[in-house]
Amino acid sequence: MSQPLLRVVSGQPTDEELAALTVVVAALAQRRPDRRRPTPVGAWASRADLVRTPLQPGPGGWRAAGRFA
Repeated sequence: MSQPLLRVVSGQPTDEELAALTVVVAALAQRRPDRRRPTPVGAWASRADLVRTPLQPGPGGWRAAGRFA
């Protein structure tokens, strides 16, 4: 004989309450994790450059202007 799915340890739930709880537990057990990964955004399409500080001329200016993704 197999173990019961749920066991009431206190209170006296109605048949409808037990049925609703059983449906929720069974649905959560069947749920699979989302395997889709977000589409990466290339450095040239990134909007992060719009919020960075303005570029300053001077030594190292070209290196600071580079896109690091």
